[in-house]
Amino acid sequence: MRDVVIIEAVRTPFGRRDGGLSGMHAVELLGLVQQAVLDRAGLDPARVDQVVAGCVAQIGMQSFNIGRGAWLTAGLPISTPASTVDTQCGSSQQAVNLAYSLIASGAANAVLACGVEVMSTVKMGSTVPKDGSLGKPVTRNYWKHHEFTSQFEGAERMAEKWGITRADADAFGKLSQDRAAAAQASGAFDTQLVPVEAPVLGEDRKPTGATHMMTRDEGVRATTLAKLATLKSTGREDGVHTAATSSQISDGASAVLLMSAEAATAAGLTPLATVVGTALVGTDPVLMLTGPIDVTRTLLESHKLSMSDIDVVEINEAFASVVLAWEKEFKPDMARVNPNGGAIALGHPLGGTGAGLVAKAVHELVRGSGDHALVTMCCGGGIGTGTLLRRV
Repeated sequence: MRDVVIIEAVRTPFGRRDGGLSGMHAVELLGLVQQAVLDRAGLDPARVDQVVAGCVAQIGMQSFNIGRGAWLTAGLPISTPASTVDTQCGSSQQAVNLAYSLIASGAANAVLACGVEVMSTVKMGSTVPKDGSLGKPVTRNYWKHHEFTSQFEGAERMAEKWGITRADADAFGKLSQDRAAAAQASGAFDTQLVPVEAPVLGEDRKPTGATHMMTRDEGVRATTLAKLATLKSTGREDGVHTAATSSQISDGASAVLLMSAEAATAAGLTPLATVVGTALVGTDPVLMLTGPIDVTRTLLESHKLSMSDIDVVEINEAFASVVLAWEKEFKPDMARVNPNGGAIALGHPLGGTGAGLVAKAVHELVRGSGDHALVTMCCGGGIGTGTLLRRV
């Protein structure tokens, strides 16, 4: 197995639903970060052997292998192949992990992993027409083996199992917002963000012909525990979670450039981090969102590390209970966990999030003094993604 390094990692600002990025075409947004990560790395795009993209709702403007479509739309070399994967919320983190595998095995020297979702246009559920004309994704035979629950119900069941209260969730939601606001104010995201010139939409949601520059995540907002306590529950009546303790529907894209250590040295490039290991696990599809627990245990055990060895954790805040249940299992120093806020504050553009979390982790390692970072996500259907990084 060859050593695999991350040369550069970037993301767009994450725009809120119907916000500053909602007029962007997903192909254009993904092509923007593909080009940006190469420009910042200083690598000739012809040196990229493959592109692996993550996208969940592969329909409409996000269909037809968007990883390849974005690459060609950006005017990048036609000789570079691309594939697009769906691992639900963890799609672009799995794109990073597949890129690692391609390079570590010797099948490629340089792979660009990326992901995108413009949820303002391609809404959740778009791939399953309500009229059932294309069939349903779950048949009666599935029910013979597993109850078919929603992610909202899974999050509530996790809260029950791990004894997480509404007050616990509200406190975590406020912490995410406070940390994200502090990170914006301190410039913690500056090295990872790619500004986007986006169309301005009118009241009719059509382009006005004007544009504006998106330079900051739009979901960050000031709040109080008193305000959070007034919000209605979402998953269940009198449930633990509200809109303020669940990930925000968002638009965004991200990209990570990986190379073999030898290829990076030969190209005169300085890596930001080494990929120590990756993992993908299957978990209970009824609870659905416990993947980060299992994948964290897998990575720590296989690399003979303890939680105290991990200096930065980026765990996707799909719901507050996902992180809080994981915390109860591993008892980490929570100052190291999502130190700059997470999806509750910054947003979760599905296919764009995983590579974005890798970008956050890599740049936080470089900015700080830590050695190891862990990135993990829960995914629909009961899957956990994991990536273990070490600062160069």
